[in-house]
Amino acid sequence: MDHRLNEYGQPIGLPVDLPLPRPAPPHQVLQGRYAVLEPLSADHAEEFFDVFTDPAGWTYLGEETPFADRQHARDWTAGKALSRDPLFYTVMVDGRPVGFLSLLRITPQAASIEVGFIHFSPALQGTRAATEVQYLLMRHVFDDLGYRRYEWKCDALNAPSRRAALRLGFTFEGVFRQALVYKGRNRDTAWYSILDSEWPALRAAYERWLSPGNFDKDRRQRQSLGRLIGAASG
Repeated sequence: MDHRLNEYGQPIGLPVDLPLPRPAPPHQVLQGRYAVLEPLSADHAEEFFDVFTDPAGWTYLGEETPFADRQHARDWTAGKALSRDPLFYTVMVDGRPVGFLSLLRITPQAASIEVGFIHFSPALQGTRAATEVQYLLMRHVFDDLGYRRYEWKCDALNAPSRRAALRLGFTFEGVFRQALVYKGRNRDTAWYSILDSEWPALRAAYERWLSPGNFDKDRRQRQSLGRLIGAASG
């Protein structure tokens, strides 16, 4: 039962036994086995300019890029480094910046937060590190900060993003029609979420998937994340 009745016989939500508001996320390093999340810095601009060269990679992001030149990259990165919502992290692999993502729509009063503005270079896409950084942020949000809800939203036409959300264990909640206008075009927004009650099973699945024993000498997975999530959730 997901509700109770008040003194008038009306259904109302269950009480929330959680001190609110929750803490705002600190901008700190999150260390993984295969990758590190660092607070995005202007120092990462040169590498960003070198790895984000494909215009198609920016289609569903809310800004007109890629960078026109290195100064543009430096100005853009310096501005993002100052932002606190979105709160940007750089993905570091072997000491090099290879992507970025952010926590945004940070709502401590409701213990809700979104992951978004995700852009991974071709060298990062499809790797263990790409999955691990998603796990690092989830673990930080649920275990360190005690949030109740973790959101993923994307353009409903962005099929790779929608597939990624499902692979990562998010639950599809629906499409908000004509939710935004960006780059002069309509955006219907697909919504996904993970709740704190779902996190323990997901965390166990991620940790099994990320274990070195789940990969052969060529870094090919032995068990898929989807299979492990299904087994843990079932």
